[in-house]
Amino acid sequence: MSVTQQPVAARTQAPDRLGFVVFITAAAALGGFLFGYDSSVINGAVSGIQGRFGIGDGTTGLIVSSALLGSALGAALAGRFADRYGRIRVMKVAAVLFAISAVGSAVPFSPWDLASWRVLGGAAIGIASVIAPTYIAEVAPTKYRGRLASFQQAAIVLGIAVSQLVNWLLAESADGDTRGHLLGLEAWQWMLGICVVPAVVYFVLAAMIPESPRFLISAGRLDEARTVLREVEGAGADTEGRIAEIRGLIDTDHRPRFRDLLGGRTGLLPIVWVGIGLSVFQQLVGINVIFYYSSILWQSVGIDQSNSLMISFVGSVINIAGTVIAILLVDRIGRKPLALIGSAGMAVTLGAAAWAFSSATGTGDDVSLPDLQGTVALVAANLFVLFFALSWGVVVWVMLGEMFPNRIRAAALSVAASAQWVANWAITVSFPAMSKWNLSATYAIYAAFALGSLLFVARFMKETKGVRLEDMG
Repeated sequence: MSVTQQPVAARTQAPDRLGFVVFITAAAALGGFLFGYDSSVINGAVSGIQGRFGIGDGTTGLIVSSALLGSALGAALAGRFADRYGRIRVMKVAAVLFAISAVGSAVPFSPWDLASWRVLGGAAIGIASVIAPTYIAEVAPTKYRGRLASFQQAAIVLGIAVSQLVNWLLAESADGDTRGHLLGLEAWQWMLGICVVPAVVYFVLAAMIPESPRFLISAGRLDEARTVLREVEGAGADTEGRIAEIRGLIDTDHRPRFRDLLGGRTGLLPIVWVGIGLSVFQQLVGINVIFYYSSILWQSVGIDQSNSLMISFVGSVINIAGTVIAILLVDRIGRKPLALIGSAGMAVTLGAAAWAFSSATGTGDDVSLPDLQGTVALVAANLFVLFFALSWGVVVWVMLGEMFPNRIRAAALSVAASAQWVANWAITVSFPAMSKWNLSATYAIYAAFALGSLLFVARFMKETKGVRLEDMG
């Protein structure tokens, strides 16, 4: 039933379309699920890949991090493509790239062949990392924008958790060995290939949701924009006023380009530097070390392969719990307080992990921790995930979707997201070698970055709670 066909009583209630808004937000956020699944599934496959191709830590780091280079490229191009072709078309492209990458990664001929498929999947991840928060921020009513924007991070952590659960189930089905055979393929190959299923679902759902009203207005498709605005804001909203407001902003602006981000003595506009800083600090605390390498990390201190995968899954469940907390709080106490709480918690827990790993004994594959330090390491790692999830995991994506002025939003978000993927790549590719050098010092460095993130937020981050996108300046 279309909006114009609904009874008057149904159309005059303010929250009458909230269920629809939640649906289209969840559909867009499925890109975040694929983002989380595809970027984290490699965690369980690492040991199988090493055994299959006989590669060392350096090559392993390059394969795991290869997707992140594609992510940086995808994020850099997503904003321009979204402004030219629309948010929905770009979502569909991302879904297709996810599916192709999943199939190719499942049947590689060599480690470099696998890396190339991971780069393609990374491009899809980068696109999804930009397009979902942009779309959600543009369709969500101001009152609910923070919570709805949090769906992106909720989907990411759900994807991470599902990938860890699937990894564990597949390993168990192959007698606890990621190189065990299942239906003609090794377990790690199934881990990477199953991503094709949610990719197809993402494509189907993207075909079912409406285009962003801001894009429709910019493309001159005003009748479609009116329909979408009525659907997401309710028939009682001042649709014509909203169209005039958005159109006025579009008419006075031009399509955002990189040079629009330039200004001042620092090269870029201050607000762009803040977005880059938030993105970079989100990665420099080392969160993705937990998601990409936790299985081999726990194996390195004496935990067997199957149990290490289960510990990784437990960490992912904690990640989901923290994200739920953030969703409940982000529109109540604000973005900045959550970020400050998270930074402080991450600094303390990373410091505790650094202390625990300083007591590691042994070399190579025969490494162990004393009972006390082993317990502290496990608890600290999971508390670190909790503090990240209830703060920076959600806050950064919410901020990137809403903090920039309309005239530069897509371009600025692309630059900030690209910086995030470059930082993610640097942390991911360096961890295997750094952990071999000194695991305790590595975590101490991450703790220092967490402390730096606290100072950055206190000094540079401005609260955006309750501010309309059109009023961001």
